[in-house]
Parts: sequence; C-alpha cells; structure tokens
Amino acid sequence: MKLVSLIAVAAAAALVAGCAGVERSRNLGDPKVSGVTIAQQVCSNCHGLSGNSVSPNFPNLAAQTQPYLAAQLASFKSHGRRDPPGYQYMWGLSRHLTDDQIAGLSAYYAQQTAVVQPAEGDASRLSLGKAIFEGGIEDKAVPACNTCHGDKGQGMATFPRLAGQHADYTLKQLMVFQRTDQRPDGAVMKIVSHGLSVQDMTDVANYVQTLP
Repeated sequence: MKLVSLIAVAAAAALVAGCAGVERSRNLGDPKVSGVTIAQQVCSNCHGLSGNSVSPNFPNLAAQTQPYLAAQLASFKSHGRRDPPGYQYMWGLSRHLTDDQIAGLSAYYAQQTAVVQPAEGDASRLSLGKAIFEGGIEDKAVPACNTCHGDKGQGMATFPRLAGQHADYTLKQLMVFQRTDQRPDGAVMKIVSHGLSVQDMTDVANYVQTLP
C-alpha cells in the first residue's frame, strides 16, 4: 500500500477514535434529543467538545457551575441577556431548547475538565490582578472577587467559575456589566465593576485566566 494511502487510513482511524462515544442525531430539532447530543453536535463547534474553546470570542464552559450555565441558557432563550454575542449567536441556538435539554447541557459542561490556560501579561501586573481578586480595592469600594466566585475562582452556584476563562472574554464581560444594561441579571456586577479602571479589569482578567 502506498504511503499516502496508509496516512489516509491512519487519519480516518484517528478521526473515528476521536469521535467514539459522541452522541449524534439527524434531527436536532426534536425536543427528545438529549442535551448531551446538542452539546456534542452543536455547541462544540464554538465551545469545543470538552467545553474548552480555542477562540477567546467563545467562553470556556468546561467545569462551569451547572446553575450558572442553566441560568444563562434560560436568559438567552428569553432574550433577557442582550450583549452582542448573546443575541448574535445564542438567541437563535437556545430558542427551542426545552428545560430538560438545558439541564442536560449544563450538566454535561459542568462535568468536563478545564484546561489550564497560559499566563498573559507580565508578573507585576498579574500580581496586581491577584490583589484585586483576593482583596478588592478598598478606596474604590470594590470588593474582593473571591467573595462570590470562590477562593480559586471555581464559582459558587449562580456565581460563575472564572478560573481558566479567556482573559479577553472576561474583560469584555466586565465592560458589559460596567457600561451597559445588556445583562440585567448582573445588577451586583454593575455595582462591583463601577470603580474598576480598564487596567484594573485587564489585570483581573489576565490573573483569573491562569487559575487552574
């Protein structure tokens, strides 16, 4: 067998092995299709099969808290969450999701393993981000992030996991909270982010990306 043919066969075998265990359906509009199937066939295109996205335009979902994921999917579906990525992508994708599918999707991603992200920014700026995360900024009345998001950024219930999230995505969401009303469920974050400068937000976002 020619070398090219051998490579083709090996590649095909690897592809099949990589897809083993992936649930599939030819009718994703069927309300009986499981949330796992939707996650693996649809959501994976942007968020990755394991919930670890390649592009910072799409958040990592792996190990995210189930209550937070379910709440956000419900908010997209009801058009409550109105930030641009929300209505551009998620309004349409969540439109026909049932409560069971939302529960299945959120459980699937909550059970995935997050991948440790590389550090961005120099060490001194990461230290400043860590200081804000752990202690807030007293003279700006900014509380410590870990009060709600966990000591390691692991998230708690409807307060999302921040650990390992793309810094660019976290920064954009902080700006949404601070400057708009596009996420009405983020009333607390609007108050918290009010005293943060762009540099403060950048430092925090870069720091939490490094958390495992």
